[in-house]
Amino acid sequence: MKILLIDDENELCDEIVLFLERYQYECHNVGTKQEALSILMNKHYDFVLLDLGLPDGNGLDILKNIKENLPDTLVVILSAKGDIEHRINGLEQGADDYLPKPFSLAELHARIQAIIRRKYGTQGQNIKVGDFEVNLQNRTVDYRGIQITLYKKEFDILSYLLLNKNRPLSRTQLYEYVWGDLSLSEGDSNYIDVHIKNIRKKLSAYAKVDWLESVRGIGYKVNVIK
Repeated sequence: MKILLIDDENELCDEIVLFLERYQYECHNVGTKQEALSILMNKHYDFVLLDLGLPDGNGLDILKNIKENLPDTLVVILSAKGDIEHRINGLEQGADDYLPKPFSLAELHARIQAIIRRKYGTQGQNIKVGDFEVNLQNRTVDYRGIQITLYKKEFDILSYLLLNKNRPLSRTQLYEYVWGDLSLSEGDSNYIDVHIKNIRKKLSAYAKVDWLESVRGIGYKVNVIK
């Protein structure tokens, strides 16, 4: 899971980034509205942790931009503005949760996990598909107790497809998520095909992976019966 922390309190940001990285989240920090809008245009994040009081503008402007252009991105507002009016305003504009400062890092982690469960229907950090179980936090794939080794990029692709189950994702979307690069050429899309081939080969040594489908003219999807 990739998290963008938008806050200009350097000491607090360092603590949050270090804490979340212990749980295997990839976490980046920017301190201004301008930096946030620029990076959100060029890189995909699963979560945004958003402070409302930024030095160059209102964080609610960023929230509005996310909801208009990046509707799948989850947003938790982190702000010293803890009164009920600001909470309601942020939630009404589409924030998934609101955590007033000061807060404990353990509570922040618990809120993130709760949002993941609500949105993706997972139990904690575990996603089951067929006889396989993928743990997003530990970055492991198990088949009936046997751990299967995937390389980092392979795991990133598989977990992103699982989090978007039943939804086709293009090669460009997968490439942007894993490599964070919008300058995708036609030739680069072969990277995704090669990684998908390797994922299928590793998993199919234990059981069928017909749930990992190719979608003609688009890319790939994980097909799970709801």
